[in-house]
Amino acid sequence: MPHYHSLGTIPHKRHTQFRRPDGTLYSEQLFSTEGFSNDYSLLYHHWPPTQIIHTDEPVPAMPSIAEEKMLKHRSFEGFHIRPEADFLTSRKPILVNNDCHIVLAAPEESTKGYFYKNADADELIFIHEGSGTLLTQYGQIPFAYGDYLVIPRGTIYQVQFNDKHNRLLIVESFSPIRYPKKYLGKYGQLLEHSPYCERDIRTPQQLLTIDEAGDFLIKTKKKGVLYGLHYAHHPFDVVGWDGYCYPFAFSIHDFEPITGRVHQPPPVHLTFEAHNFVVCSFCPRLYDYHPDAVPAPYNHSNIDSDEVLYYVAGDFMSRKHVTRGMITLHPAGIPHGPHPGAVEKSIGKKQTDELAVMIDTFHPLQLTVEALEIENPGYTMSWAE
Repeated sequence: MPHYHSLGTIPHKRHTQFRRPDGTLYSEQLFSTEGFSNDYSLLYHHWPPTQIIHTDEPVPAMPSIAEEKMLKHRSFEGFHIRPEADFLTSRKPILVNNDCHIVLAAPEESTKGYFYKNADADELIFIHEGSGTLLTQYGQIPFAYGDYLVIPRGTIYQVQFNDKHNRLLIVESFSPIRYPKKYLGKYGQLLEHSPYCERDIRTPQQLLTIDEAGDFLIKTKKKGVLYGLHYAHHPFDVVGWDGYCYPFAFSIHDFEPITGRVHQPPPVHLTFEAHNFVVCSFCPRLYDYHPDAVPAPYNHSNIDSDEVLYYVAGDFMSRKHVTRGMITLHPAGIPHGPHPGAVEKSIGKKQTDELAVMIDTFHPLQLTVEALEIENPGYTMSWAE
C-alpha cells in the first residue's frame, strides 16, 4: 500500500470537531476499500458527500463475451481500437475474468460534464500515448507516457488530457492492487532489493477545493451497470485529508530491472499484485553476463496462468512482427517460447531496449467481441514458420 500522506488542512485529532470559518462543521468521511480492516484515508468536506438530488436510468456496462473457453495462442492489434471522444465510451474490454478486466481505450477528449467512480474495481491505467492530469478529491496527479496510474475503487475522478492523441491500457481489478509482498518489510516499507521505492511514487498534489452548489453528475459503475447519480455539491470540496488509501502514479521508466548471469524468470519483473493476477514491467536492461548465456527466454509451460503481454516500444528479440500496442495471449495449458531463429539470434547480444507490460492471471481469461474484431489471424501457427 502507499505510504502515509497528507494534503490540505486537517484537525489535530481524528473524529473531533473541525469547523469552517463560519463555525459550521466540516463533514468527515472515512474512505477505505476493505471496510475498516485495512488501509484508509480521512477526508474533510465542506458538505456531506451523501446529498443525492437526482438519479438517471441505469445503463448496462457488462463486457460482451465472444469466447468463454479456448486453448490456443492469440494476438491482437491494440492500436486498431478506434479513437472515441468520450473517456468512458472509448474503454473497450478485451480480455476478462472474475478477477480482472483488461481494457483498451483511445479517448480524444477530457472528461466533461461528469465525474467517474468505479465502485467495483481498483483501476490501473497505463499511459501508452498522451499526457495530462488526473483530477481527484485527493488532489492532482500529472501523467505522461509510461506512467501507471493506480486508482483505488470508489475514487471520484476526472481525466484532463493535453490533446486528443491518447492510448491507454486499463486493468480493472476486483481486489486491491498492491505492492508485491516480497518487496515489503515487516512494517510496509519497500525494501532495498525492491526495483522501485517510495521516492518513485508520485502522490496527489495541488489540492483544489471547490465549494460549489449545483447539480454534479457522478457516473458510477457497479456490478456491470453504470448509474448516473447527481449530487448537490461539487465532489472536490475537500479541504484536507490524510491516510494510506489514495491514487498515485509510478512510471515504468523508474522501474529498475533485476538481471543475472543467466536468464531470469518473469517474477523479477513483478511490479504490482492483486488477488489471482500480477502485473510485470519489462524494461530496457543489460542481458545475462554468463559467457555461455542464452538471452532469449526459454520455452515455458503456462500450466497455472494465462499470460498477457502488451507491447509498448522497442525491439523484441524473442518474437517476430511485433507492433506497438500489440497484445499476445498465451493461455494456461500449452507451452510457448521464442519464435523460430530467435534463440540463436539472441546469443551475444548485450542489452535490450524493449518495453512491455505483462499481466499473468491465475484463472482463464475470456475473449470479448471487441477482441475478435482486432485479432491477428494465424498467430497460433507462427512457431511453425
